[in-house]
Amino acid sequence: MSNEFIKIENADKTFPLSGGKEYNALKGINLTIKEGEFISLIGHSGCGKSTLLNMIAGLNLATGGMVQLEGLMVSGPGPDRMVVFQNYSLLPWLTVRDNVALAVDEVLTEKSPEERKEIVERYVKMVGLITSIDKLPTEISGGMRQRVAIARALATQPKVLLLDEPFGVLDALTRGKLQEQLTRICEDTGVSAIMVTHEVDEAVLMSDRIVMLTNGPGSKVGGILDVDIPRPRKRLEAVRHPSYYQLRSEVIYFLNQQKQVKKMRARKVPVVARHGLEKVNLEIGFVPLTACAPIAIAQEKGFFTKHGLDEVTLVRESSWRGIVDGLKNGFIDGAQMPSGMPLWMTLGGPGESTPIVSSLTMSRNGNAITLDRRFHDQGVETLADFKKVLDASPEKPHRMGVVHPSSMHNLLLRYWLASAGIDPDHDLELKQIPPAQMAVDLKAGTIDGFCVGDPWNLRAEMENTGFTIARDIDIWSGHPGKVLGCRADWAAAYPNTHIALTKALLDACQYCADPANAEEIRHILAKREYLGTPIEYIQLAPEVDPLNEHAPLAHHIFAGEGVNRPSRTEHLWQMTQMARWGDVPFPRNWVEVLEATCQVGVFSTASRELGQTEISYIRNSIKLVDGTVFTAEDPIAYLNSLEIKRDITMAEIPIGPVRKIA
Repeated sequence: MSNEFIKIENADKTFPLSGGKEYNALKGINLTIKEGEFISLIGHSGCGKSTLLNMIAGLNLATGGMVQLEGLMVSGPGPDRMVVFQNYSLLPWLTVRDNVALAVDEVLTEKSPEERKEIVERYVKMVGLITSIDKLPTEISGGMRQRVAIARALATQPKVLLLDEPFGVLDALTRGKLQEQLTRICEDTGVSAIMVTHEVDEAVLMSDRIVMLTNGPGSKVGGILDVDIPRPRKRLEAVRHPSYYQLRSEVIYFLNQQKQVKKMRARKVPVVARHGLEKVNLEIGFVPLTACAPIAIAQEKGFFTKHGLDEVTLVRESSWRGIVDGLKNGFIDGAQMPSGMPLWMTLGGPGESTPIVSSLTMSRNGNAITLDRRFHDQGVETLADFKKVLDASPEKPHRMGVVHPSSMHNLLLRYWLASAGIDPDHDLELKQIPPAQMAVDLKAGTIDGFCVGDPWNLRAEMENTGFTIARDIDIWSGHPGKVLGCRADWAAAYPNTHIALTKALLDACQYCADPANAEEIRHILAKREYLGTPIEYIQLAPEVDPLNEHAPLAHHIFAGEGVNRPSRTEHLWQMTQMARWGDVPFPRNWVEVLEATCQVGVFSTASRELGQTEISYIRNSIKLVDGTVFTAEDPIAYLNSLEIKRDITMAEIPIGPVRKIA
């Protein structure tokens, strides 16, 4: 199998417009396709999917870069690349046999008439139409006509089959049957296939890789997903594969983000200054977890308005990737985020550095590790018990869900596993899953457990699909959970606004910490615009787990002595853990990075202006589940002392004058 069967390198496509203008449809497309691969192109309308397909077909030539097939430039259409269009393109006065024979006679001229007849019948039979071979297109259904078009394309024995939404006009049942049939044919013949589609499930079911294109104009390859579902594939078996819904979620997330990017680009919102603040119209992102309570309360109870932020819009994201993209691209002003995310983005976790600052810890604790109920039924009650199960079944894949590399869920779960000698990357697999998907995947049996915040642990227990094997207070009691994060250049451009935002959320944290407000807050969080989940799954601060009176629940702590003040020691521990697992380099200038990221000064100003002068807190050390005490004395020696770790890299992270927002 050639690794560069089709090679597209830095390819552009522009179309002339009236008045001497041009429309740039595709910009800098780079894609390599192996022989025998099935590739899907997906993206919103106008992103250039069909244009890219036509460039490979030679129907539209690239205006820049190159498109090659087997090392030769594509300079026009040819029989080695056959196209199947959405509208069948059959000649109505010819039978099924004659429609297929028309192409075979034109292309396979070296074959004898008998050989060509045999080829026609073989491919008509392959698509299941041998009994209709002498019927006219008007005498067969739409799905059957599309099968004729596929048979005609395959019968010429092309090197590449190009499919432009081939099932777009078919009903769901016919589409499903044809998808499986075409997948099987491509597997049997070994033909390379490239398909344009709008259907996410179709792409996951049929593809070896899914190529996702960004919005036009100037569309680019926004991401490529490898589909690891083994072949041969049948729909009912494929949907049960552990990767199916994860892949599906990845594509849907990408498409939703592209929709949001388009919406944000079209909406140019001017900065509104008022009340001595540089900007009062803010967009604040959050993910629907119980820990988002301060964000919801600041909006519902008027704390934003109280501190001069008159026009605050809350942006609900389904996953932390949405928060990352929103901050990175400047579509949101600030966000609730996992406490490790400011450092992760600053250190280049997303692939490039986006300096983020944090001035407020909005919650502590509130996470737990949940396992599938079947482990409990097998007698698993402790980490040691779980390790025995893993050791006894090394051939069986074990998967657990986490929400993000920078989240305390990921770091705590990894630390907990490693403390028992379990390598979280080799002895099992950790998968990134949006919080709301955790309970669904656990119930479906595609993961063995997860580490996440509520309401999802409590929900798994109440639905009897999982049980809590460890709480975060067992691993690191009082750990930071969610923080306020803003881009460094945004904070520098709007310093008074940054302080006002910190004050509003600090007020909201204190409101959330008052037990007298718990019922009101639960009802607010249950609303569709926040968690959108039944209220019984939302617990703020019960003294005990409602399902186990002997087990204290690791509930969220929103305010109290030392709760909200950001700690550089805590940030440093998170920095070491992310470097430990290879997610980011450890910065040689770690002191400088911590001082720039953890903005204690902004918090101090905000708390002082609220009259909370008693809030002063310095965490000198962190005590963890294995008895280790972490200090900020020598993080390099600490990293070297860890037995289970990845190869740790070091880098100088530039922390210069921050670039102000234009």
